[in-house]
Amino acid sequence: MSTTYFTEDHEWIRVENGVATVGITDYAQEQLGDLVFIELPEPGKTIAKGDALVIVESVKVASDVYAPVDGEVKSVNEAVTADPAIVNSGAEGDGWLWTMSLSDESQLEGLMDKDAYLKTLD
Repeated sequence: MSTTYFTEDHEWIRVENGVATVGITDYAQEQLGDLVFIELPEPGKTIAKGDALVIVESVKVASDVYAPVDGEVKSVNEAVTADPAIVNSGAEGDGWLWTMSLSDESQLEGLMDKDAYLKTLD
């Protein structure tokens, strides 16, 4: 079973069997517009909650994507560097950015569920 959490910075994190997959929300990709470049972290990188980890660039603006929790980058989605539009068409699915191990699962408790996240957009 997987559980998805959301941050105020418009990231999502889906945890399944101790591995977390991270990306930007559909709302975030809509605000950015057509993505043209994505810079992903190196696997093996140790990260702290709040670290700027990924750069996503659109025709309008460049934006950082932040680590929602502490951990270590396990893998990255190379497909989105080759074709950033994957994030536009599937931000909360095929457009994921990286997977990570969690250093402190209790940090998830400070994140929002989908309903709480959507209320922040109103």
